[in-house]
Amino acid sequence: MTIQDKIAQSMERLMYGSRWILAPVYFGLSLALLALAVKFFQEFYHFLPHILDMDESSLILKVLSMIDLILVGSLILIVMFSGYENFVSQLDIAEATEKLEWLGKHDYGSLKMKLASSIVAISSIHLLKVFMNIEATDNGKLMWYVIIHLTMVVSALLMGYLEKLSKH
Repeated sequence: MTIQDKIAQSMERLMYGSRWILAPVYFGLSLALLALAVKFFQEFYHFLPHILDMDESSLILKVLSMIDLILVGSLILIVMFSGYENFVSQLDIAEATEKLEWLGKHDYGSLKMKLASSIVAISSIHLLKVFMNIEATDNGKLMWYVIIHLTMVVSALLMGYLEKLSKH
């Protein structure tokens, strides 16, 4: 083996091992998930005492805000687990331990589709919250909310179509 082969082999090992740099980043996402959970229960704590005093639209807006937080949390979980399994290492979960059905089954393309559909769902809920309080929203701002949402929907549809084409 020549010195050039040894250098190339060392560089390849170093590059391959550098994937572990992502591990603490994915762990950081679990801290972001914890922050979301704290925010969710803070919202719930402030919401609960006023539940009997709220009108229907205020109640719906509060519930939509909480659903929004849950969807963002789900998005974090998808990115954290799928990204870790795709780019760092497989999760070593014992046989007796409950395992999420989708773990280990998402490649990069399906991960992108899950992300896109989650972002569209989050955008839809945000847009619905804006529509529920439409009298407080400027028409120009409302137009931009709709344009941005439609852009995300079209992007997700195009990504799905391209993914379908690439699999065939």
